Parts: sequence; C-alpha cells; structure tokens
Amino acid sequence: MQALDLPRPVAFVLGGGGSLGALQIGMLRALDEVGVTPDLVVGTSVGSLNAAVLALPGGSRLERLRDIWAHMTRAEAFPGGVLSQVRTLRHSKTHLFPNTGLAKIIDDHLGPGRHFEDLALPLGVVTTDVETASPVLVRSGLLKAPLLASCAIPGIYPPVEHEGRQLYDGGLVANVPMRQALSMGAKSLVVLDCAFPGKMPGAPRTFAEVMMFTAMISMRNQAVLEAPIAAREAPVVYLPGPAPVRVSPLDFSRTDELAAEAYTSALDHVKELTIDGPGLYGAPGLLVP
Repeated sequence: MQALDLPRPVAFVLGGGGSLGALQIGMLRALDEVGVTPDLVVGTSVGSLNAAVLALPGGSRLERLRDIWAHMTRAEAFPGGVLSQVRTLRHSKTHLFPNTGLAKIIDDHLGPGRHFEDLALPLGVVTTDVETASPVLVRSGLLKAPLLASCAIPGIYPPVEHEGRQLYDGGLVANVPMRQALSMGAKSLVVLDCAFPGKMPGAPRTFAEVMMFTAMISMRNQAVLEAPIAAREAPVVYLPGPAPVRVSPLDFSRTDELAAEAYTSALDHVKELTIDGPGLYGAPGLLVP
C-alpha cells in the first residue's frame, strides 16, 4: 500500500475528548500501516498527552501508548467518589477533581522532570489563558505543567499556573489545534479528532457529566468551523471516527472497542485517498441525536 504523498513537514493534530482519546490509538495504528509518520505533533487536552508520548525518543511509541491506555481507569484520571467530589468542590469552589491522578499518569509515562527539549519530535501543547480567553501554545520548558493545564477542563480540574499565567484546557478555544500546527511550520495536517464519535449514554446524570457534555459540544463546533480555514493553506487529512457510540467521555472501560473501530474507519479512509494540493480530505463528524 503506497503512503500518502503529503508535503512535509507533516503535523499530527490530536484533539481532546476525555476517555474518547482511545480512538486515537486506532487512528495511529492505521496511519502507521500506510506509512504516514509525523514530523511534529500538536495536541489539546487528552490529545496533548497522546502527542507527548508520540514525541518521546526511542522506538515502539505506539506500543507504549497502547499500554498506557490499556491500564487507564476512571479512578486514576478522576479520583474519588461523589462525596469526595462534593468535598473538593466545597473546598476549592472551582472544580470537582484534583489533578493529582493526572500528574501521576504524566510522571509514570513521560518521566518526572521531562522537558520539551528532551523529545524526539517538536511538540506543541495548547492551553487557554484564563485572563484573555485566548489560546496559548507551549513548546518549551518542563512538560508537566502545560500538560496538566491543557487537560484542565473548567469545573472538572483546577487551573494551572505556568510562567505567570493561569491556564485552563485548550479545548475551550482550540480543541483541534490546526492553526497552531500551521504556525509551527507544518505543510500538511493529519487530524485525529476524538470528540465527535461520543454520544452520552442518555442525559448527563452527574455534575461531572454535565461539565464534560458542555465541553464536548463546544469542541465539536470548533472543528467544523476551523477545518475549512486550515484547508485553504495546506492538505488537511481529517480522519473519520467510527459511528457514534453511547459512551461517556469519563468512561475508560471501552478502550479496546473504541480503538478497534477507529482503526477500521481510519484505514478505510486513508487507503482510498489521493492528495492533490491544499484542501479538506475528510471532514469533522457531528454528534447525532
């Protein structure tokens, strides 16, 4: 199977979506099979964590990512039950969960004290400046704080202070950071969006699910608007997700299923593609009622 003829540098753009980040494992497997590799990676929220692992030096990065997701649990990412959430909210006034579990995930799999400069690929991590409500692209220094900030969904996690700024989840303003990838010098974009295939299993039943549901709607609409704009400058290969499934972005129990379905849909898409200059090759999906 012939690899796609994409102008280089090629950026992998990894969007946010909570536990739906498992879809990116299947998408990456499909890209690997057709020989599409990144020259740089940029991510938001859970996509920034996956992107950071892809940027690590050494081989078997996809295997490393699979192993991380195989052992990921809700209790690890969102520690504490309902009573604990109430206590955290009462104490903090701003969020339901501490980011200690997320910090441990970063330390365990990227290594404490890891810097952007230690990575094998250029990495961009997208966050939101609380004061200006504008995107902040972080590309240097220690990895941990920017990654925590990129995942800090308001109401779910606390904001993170970094270099004199209070930062929240980049998904508020750039969940699929295509413009940021172009600003890093990319001449082609391969977009791994994981927000659209999720469909809440009924109406949100907890405050945490309400917050995540609200964030997912914002994420979806951003991508629909941003993709055609980026496609005017460069080829944008927008990988399709599988058919929408009823799964909460807080539910980590269906990782294998999501990855397998995303692999099939992504592979079917890319093996039929012919790239002919700037344009949108694929399109953002939509949450269906």
